[in-house]
Amino acid sequence: MKKFLNTADTYLTDALAGFAAAHPELSANLESAVVTRTRGAVPGKVGLVSGGGSGHEPLHTGFVGEGMLDAACPGEIFTSPVPDQVTEAVRAVDSGEGTVLVVKNYTGDVMNFEMAAELLGEEGLRVETVLVNDDVAVEDSTFTAGRRGTGATLLVEKIAGASAARGDSLSEVAEVGRRVNAASRSFAVALTACTTPSAGRPGFELPEDEIEAGVGIHGEPGRNREKWRSASEIVSDMVDAILEDRPLESGAEAMVVVNGMGGTPLSELYLVFGEVADLLEERGVTIVRNLVGDYVTSLDMAGCSITICEAQEDFLPLWDAPVNTPGLRWGV
Repeated sequence: MKKFLNTADTYLTDALAGFAAAHPELSANLESAVVTRTRGAVPGKVGLVSGGGSGHEPLHTGFVGEGMLDAACPGEIFTSPVPDQVTEAVRAVDSGEGTVLVVKNYTGDVMNFEMAAELLGEEGLRVETVLVNDDVAVEDSTFTAGRRGTGATLLVEKIAGASAARGDSLSEVAEVGRRVNAASRSFAVALTACTTPSAGRPGFELPEDEIEAGVGIHGEPGRNREKWRSASEIVSDMVDAILEDRPLESGAEAMVVVNGMGGTPLSELYLVFGEVADLLEERGVTIVRNLVGDYVTSLDMAGCSITICEAQEDFLPLWDAPVNTPGLRWGV
């Protein structure tokens, strides 16, 4: 293993220190591992907080800023944040209007965020939760009860963040986040495994001529191992899996994210997007918004995920609203 690190034990702290140095508009508490906007709570605004294991950057810390998250709670690599992190983050950003928690559907995340929400409720703070479970590959895995939360987390955080920024109420922000999740489906493929700093070796064995279809963002097994083949064939199977689960009628509009897992060249991701665009055009579906790049990664894994979200009318103004974060920026 060759990585830029000092020790595996200080990997998260060292990375957060560098993150804080690079982004003075944000504040990173290295002791508690909580990232917030430096200016703190915004009067009259609903707070938006998310988090999860590190190793998926820019998710979630890279999405803290104007128009998206107010705070993020990064756990250790592929490890859920603890309840104390979540409660500290919510207290730091709560303006009195309540806070929405965006939680990916992994057992540890769900349990710890639920525990934090109970503690905050006992303090009189209002909290709503949006559970993201967009992955169509598997259900009821070792890590989840139900579907995993993956690429749609980006869409939920952006659109719910814009809703909060324009002054919507706690229930309105939570509801639009849930609707985005319900309209989204994702599927991922791994070409290689990822290597965690603590393990020092790939998380699983994947022969040179095979891919993992439906892989999870922590390297969890997918639906099956398949032989490597052309990009058009792989992408066709990915899109089929998504649209079989949530069909889109001819004439529908879609938002599409082609997301790199951390080790895939951007040129390959654009190639994948081109295949997705052709496949959706054949079905009469128009792509009205898209992102191509690394947004929800898995350390150094080579592979990609595809997220397709039906572009409901009120999603688009919120998606287009200004955003200014380390990982996503436009309209400012």
